[in-house]
Amino acid sequence: MTGTVDAVRTGGRLGPATGFLVLGTFASTIANTLVTVPLTAIVTDLGAPLTAGTLVVVAFNLTCAAMLPFAGWLGDRLGRRRLFLISMIGVAAGATGAALAPSLPLLVAFRAVQGFSGALVLPTVLALLTAAATPEHRGRAVSWWAAANGAGQAAGPTLGGFLADATGWRSVFAVIVPFALVAFAGALRGLPRDEPRAVRLEWAGALTLTLGTVGVLLGAAALGAVGPAAAVTWGGFGAGLASLVMFVLVERRATRPFVPLGLFGDARFARSAVAALVQMMCLTATLLAVPLFLLAEFGIPARDAGLLVVAVPVVMTVLAPVVGRLTEGWSPRLALRCGLLVLAAAEAALAVVLGTASALPALVAGCAAIGCGMALTQTPAATGAARSAQLAGSGAGLGVFNSLRFVGAALGGVVVALAVGDGPSDRTATVVVALVCAGSALVALGVSFAGRVRG
Repeated sequence: MTGTVDAVRTGGRLGPATGFLVLGTFASTIANTLVTVPLTAIVTDLGAPLTAGTLVVVAFNLTCAAMLPFAGWLGDRLGRRRLFLISMIGVAAGATGAALAPSLPLLVAFRAVQGFSGALVLPTVLALLTAAATPEHRGRAVSWWAAANGAGQAAGPTLGGFLADATGWRSVFAVIVPFALVAFAGALRGLPRDEPRAVRLEWAGALTLTLGTVGVLLGAAALGAVGPAAAVTWGGFGAGLASLVMFVLVERRATRPFVPLGLFGDARFARSAVAALVQMMCLTATLLAVPLFLLAEFGIPARDAGLLVVAVPVVMTVLAPVVGRLTEGWSPRLALRCGLLVLAAAEAALAVVLGTASALPALVAGCAAIGCGMALTQTPAATGAARSAQLAGSGAGLGVFNSLRFVGAALGGVVVALAVGDGPSDRTATVVVALVCAGSALVALGVSFAGRVRG
């Protein structure tokens, strides 16, 4: 990795290849969020029931979550430049296949290709950006990664609905292709080569960690869909937790573990992981619950309701570079604590707004405040996790960090499903969701004060 670091670093600043890394991150993120609004149109055109159509979303998320723990190791083994180029080919191929798919099974298969490829992007780009930046510019480098994630989350639902109405649902996938190809071409030309490292894969640890992650996500998805009593719910959670216990036992005996267990005991990594999990939980829960509430309470169409909450990811995107500078000026730990405090206060304020039947402008302002808390949390959390993974010499550590972000997103869906139940998302249910998010942010804030940082 030394060659890449020396070549990309220019006077403490990132080189022009940064833009293509950010573009690739945006392409992989938007690939996940584009399909939520046009999902009904997709299944109707393909002659499939809506329940089966949810596989279009699940195929991406589960494949991505399963692959994330391996992505960091693959970056070490193949070289991060090469892995990024492979991921962009996969994103483009998956999007092209999805756009041309004549049936739901083939569409689901190509969505799995997109999820597989997207998993390679997140930890690879984060590792490249943090390794290429000098310590005093690391927060700024990570902020570009955070901005690309926020931009993808902001643009996905709105752009997906617009394209589906204007040119048909297939264009929702086709629009991803040029982003991925431009990122590929730019990285091929501008990203310096790095040497692969002969890192042995500890299969037992990798497999048990992957099965544990997938099991927990399946259990969380089933909990929201069919309730806690269903066999698939407790079966998923049971298998996931059993696999995670096996992972710990296997890694304790491994001479070269897949993920050093000491990484989980590092205070910096622990607080970063918990904060990222909670941030993604709050983001997902807010973006799900508020539009459902607007639809049930005011009869606002789903797409218009989505526009009202777009302030959350838009503010996240706009503030990301500012937060990067704050992270460098203060310290990642202080910035993280400020972010969690703002996030908790904003979610509590949203609960008050919802509970007092305030006007829509107040609701939008509350969403903007939540976006501010998200922005203040996301960049320092990623910066801390990347630093800990580098000190531990674990490429897989960043894959684990991103897996926990997916777990947080799944928990956000569970919170909404349990609060809403079988009825419409009334005012009380949405207030409960906001209060749960506020309480979770306070718990993460408390975790940020635990332990001491090594290194």
